[in-house]
Amino acid sequence: MGCDGGTIPKRHELVKGPRKVEKVDKVAELVARWFYCALSQEKLRRPIVACELGRLYNKDAIIEFLLDKSPDKTPVESASHIKSIKNVTELSLADNPAWSGDKESSKGDKYDDLQAARFICPVVGLEMNGRHRFCFLRSCGCVFSERALKEIKSEVCHK
Repeated sequence: MGCDGGTIPKRHELVKGPRKVEKVDKVAELVARWFYCALSQEKLRRPIVACELGRLYNKDAIIEFLLDKSPDKTPVESASHIKSIKNVTELSLADNPAWSGDKESSKGDKYDDLQAARFICPVVGLEMNGRHRFCFLRSCGCVFSERALKEIKSEVCHK
């Protein structure tokens, strides 16, 4: 009667409950949205364009998407609303002087800060990494943080 190694399992040990839904990592989602093309999933490189939904694309990926009208091509959800090159605006982005991503060779022996941004707001200096809201003017393509647009209070480009 005891210490013989035999145990009687309880109900909670036998019946498994419903699996918990895996949550998407918010940091990884922000990195994917602000550092990679929404169409080709490649790193963003100049010239960068944006649609009216605020998604960022490489311009050459958009041009290839618009030129390839083959019927066997699968429709892409992220760019299905883009019908011509006039639906996107080329962005004029301000470089971040503190960013050293492409300058150094990455051997895997250094720490890569995923929140360090390649571009910044030219007025306020906020990094464009997804933590702050950014807007672009469709007339000229200049990109500002929402905080800078509230301070300027005009729809005219500051440049």
